[in-house]
Amino acid sequence: IKDLEFTVLKEEEIPKELKLVIDERKSEVMKEVYTDGNWIYIAEGYGEKKESGYSVEVDACYETANAIYVHTNLLGPSKEETVVKTTVYPYVVVKLEYIDKHIIFE
Repeated sequence: IKDLEFTVLKEEEIPKELKLVIDERKSEVMKEVYTDGNWIYIAEGYGEKKESGYSVEVDACYETANAIYVHTNLLGPSKEETVVKTTVYPYVVVKLEYIDKHIIFE
C-alpha cells in the first residue's frame, strides 16, 4: 500500500522492556516486535561478530493489505575503517506508528 515513516532509535531511546529482551538475545540472530499501544518497535539483530565496524541499515519498511514488511542488511567494516578485534552485536531498532498488522521480516 505505502512506504512507512519510521525512526531508527539510539540505544538510550529503546524502551526498557525491549532492551532487556535484546540484551538477553543479542548473541544470536534475533527478530523482535514490541508495542506499547501507540508505537511499534521492531528489532533485528545479526548475532555475535568478532570485530568492530558492523552496522545494520534499514532498506525498506512498508505496509501491504495484510502486513508490515521490514527489510534490513548487515554492513561489514569499510575498507578505510580500522577494525578492532572485539565482540560486537550489531542490531537495529525502528519505531513506527502502531498499525494492527503482522510484522514480516524479509
